[in-house]
Amino acid sequence: MVIQVIAIFLALGLLMVFAYRGFPVVIFAPIFVLVAVAISGQALLPSYSETYMTNAANYIKTYFPIFLLGAVFGKMMEMSGAASSIAQSIVKALGSKRAILSVVLACAVLTYGGVSLFVVAFAVYPFAAAIFREADIPKRLIPGTIALGAFTFTMDAFPGTPQIQNIIPTAYFGTDAYAAPAVGIVSGLIVLIGGLLWLERRRKQAADAGEDYGHNHKNEPEADTDQKFPPLWLSLLPLVLVLVFNYLFSRGAFPVAQWYSAETLQSFKIASVSTVASSWALILALCIGIIAAGCINFRVVRHKLAVGLTAAAMGSLLAIFNTASEVGFGNVVKTLPGFKLVQDWVLGANVHPLISEALSVNILAGITGSASGGLSIAMDVMGKQYLAAAQAAGISPELLHRIASMASGGMDTLPHNGAVITLLGITGLTHKQSYKDIFAITILKTLTVVVVAIVLSLF
Repeated sequence: MVIQVIAIFLALGLLMVFAYRGFPVVIFAPIFVLVAVAISGQALLPSYSETYMTNAANYIKTYFPIFLLGAVFGKMMEMSGAASSIAQSIVKALGSKRAILSVVLACAVLTYGGVSLFVVAFAVYPFAAAIFREADIPKRLIPGTIALGAFTFTMDAFPGTPQIQNIIPTAYFGTDAYAAPAVGIVSGLIVLIGGLLWLERRRKQAADAGEDYGHNHKNEPEADTDQKFPPLWLSLLPLVLVLVFNYLFSRGAFPVAQWYSAETLQSFKIASVSTVASSWALILALCIGIIAAGCINFRVVRHKLAVGLTAAAMGSLLAIFNTASEVGFGNVVKTLPGFKLVQDWVLGANVHPLISEALSVNILAGITGSASGGLSIAMDVMGKQYLAAAQAAGISPELLHRIASMASGGMDTLPHNGAVITLLGITGLTHKQSYKDIFAITILKTLTVVVVAIVLSLF
């Protein structure tokens, strides 16, 4: 049995190392998990075709519309100039004296409005570089600042965020994107304030040491920050529409869960509408947002439309296939004999389901280097057990949802995380220069969700 447990961790370790070195997960996830299958003495080809591929395909079937529409929405906001308008307006309004806060808020507004994390980084970076240069703040602090605004509280803590990390738990717990709003808001504010304090402390240390913005940096933005963009109110409109209609279709005046009769749902083999209603609501809201974003600067957008939509589609395909590969990986792992020992250890690490869930999601997100990937694996493998344990203890599924969502955005940003590598590439900086601040925010987010889980377990 020991060798079967080792096989699982060997496969996980290899996947993490190869992902860190830039090898494609979609190729190496099935290879490494089949190594674990072979060591465990299980059937190789059935494990691949019937377990790995079936679960990967189910994930794509469930979440591809959200990945695709989210990418298209972000691209529309980028092409119309709306994303840059929002970033520029916030940065200029707060000025260089509040450079860090302005960049964090610009990222937060875009992320909470449904713009993909990668588009946010591209849109905000030119203005972040300009205002950091004006304030003479070291450029190496920009990645940590963008990470705080885009990868933390608005990604998975604040209720209603349209990011995929907030949608995945709905299919397992029958919740919606607005689950446990008070817990999400309080936790998000803790991360926001804690992150700002850390970054301001780092800024002050650099100033005391006489360090300035620096010279001869790579990838210095050439964009003219005085470029004319759409007015702020018009640029914000698509984000507001996504948030408003997502709420209306989730639990507002037009809940999508009530649109179809029980007989209709049964004919499509939908046992419970709660498992799909949140995805339906977000799909509709994103469609409305895309139309609104496309109408802004339409004369400019139409010339870029074919290229932009192609880029968005290709980006969404890569993102979902990478994540689906990790989901298939996790589902094969859970069929292996050694996993029963691992599962018993994780579930038994603490008798309270919220703490156990926070730990397991964090661990899996850290190993895979993906918030959505780690969360999906944890939910596929242990979601039913957590829900049963929570119901037995009288715990609301909404709390399970919020803890799981927030935990996915904890240890996911380890050095091999794709978003971290992309962010450093955009800013022209290295792990050695800037990862310390990203890691500090990672630790802050992880500690926050674990502490919140512990506090909630006491009541």
